[in-house]
Amino acid sequence: MKPHYLISTALGLALASPALAVEKSDVLNTYADIAAANYEDALLTAKTLQSAVDALIADPSAEALEAAKSAWLASRVPYQQTEVFRFGNAIVDDWEGKVNAWPLDEGLIDYVDTSYGGATDENAFAALNVVANPTFTLSGTEIDATAITPELLAETLHEADGVEANVATGYHAIEFLLWGQDLNGHDAGAGSRAWTDYVAGDDCTGGNCDRRGDYLKAATDLLVSDLEWMAAQWVDGGAARAELTETEAAGISAMLTGMGSLSYGEQAGERMRLGLMLNDPEEEHDCFSDNTHNSHYYDGLGVQNVYLGEYVRVDGSVVSGASLSDLVAETDAALDAEVQSKLSATMLALGRIKTAAEAGFSYDQMLERGNDAGEALVMGGVNGLIDQTRSFERVVAALGVDQIAFEGSDSLDNPDAVFE
Repeated sequence: MKPHYLISTALGLALASPALAVEKSDVLNTYADIAAANYEDALLTAKTLQSAVDALIADPSAEALEAAKSAWLASRVPYQQTEVFRFGNAIVDDWEGKVNAWPLDEGLIDYVDTSYGGATDENAFAALNVVANPTFTLSGTEIDATAITPELLAETLHEADGVEANVATGYHAIEFLLWGQDLNGHDAGAGSRAWTDYVAGDDCTGGNCDRRGDYLKAATDLLVSDLEWMAAQWVDGGAARAELTETEAAGISAMLTGMGSLSYGEQAGERMRLGLMLNDPEEEHDCFSDNTHNSHYYDGLGVQNVYLGEYVRVDGSVVSGASLSDLVAETDAALDAEVQSKLSATMLALGRIKTAAEAGFSYDQMLERGNDAGEALVMGGVNGLIDQTRSFERVVAALGVDQIAFEGSDSLDNPDAVFE
């Protein structure tokens, strides 16, 4: 716990004096400072990914593909920690679907295995394969996709025909283009796209290597520009910072809404419990790369960052200041200790999933029906996230914040509906 009294000594006597009261405005400024640094880190690592993608396209090789994959994995570490800024900040919610939407019907983008199937009643474009088709009809309109550009992806293809699964942009579209489909089911192993999928000429595998490279570059360039825009919203004078700090009560409510909604409905429910109920490896958040264990871990860390008012940047420097923890401790020190304890317990549970996956027990395997060890690991994380959310509800009451409705999930609130 952080100390809330200043201790000084004189002539061998210890004197305690109350620290200055925590100002809500300072707590909000710390939150905005963390957001600014976190999105800047996401941007910096995306630019590293961009350079690796450019190198892969310019001179394809097994080494260049692995370098691009490594850069993608590194870029996920800061980005996942930003997800706590969703739900409470409309500017983030309105934007997030462009960069991190999932799951996606990957057949929209590129070739898929025959087991994938074709168009469905829910999505007529599930197997459109833009990489292989420079022209196609979309919702009755003839589309010229001869040039695959960021504008084509963002304005025409993304969520085409109003179908959310038509994800054409963001981290997961890039992930698919780097790894390819994960066809291992509940067995260990990620996608295994060949580096020759980017080789021009007769050595090209998968066909249309030049257009595949164009798509990968357009998606990566678009990700960088989207992150540039969001990073600018949180610096001094940025729209997100201004909206957050305009009204203190609303700002604190936004912080708690993001923490509770990500913890409960989004992560514990939609990203973890649902996949376990369905025993479906396609419900992995980073399903092509088998990186879901890290996505879960860094989502949880983002919540802890906001409560404690501390973020460790990718260069090792620390952004910190007045925190929600400080504010809660002034009102109810026992409640602050409870929240900190539950956050730690959640991070331990998510850390166990991460450690197990890195040791060879993949998240795919954990989701398999009848795998008791996997279920125990995943449910450890789910239960920790639910438990900390209950304490967040107590924080809402203790701080006198207007009633907050955290995001829910049928997997937690109405399990029977999942199978209807």
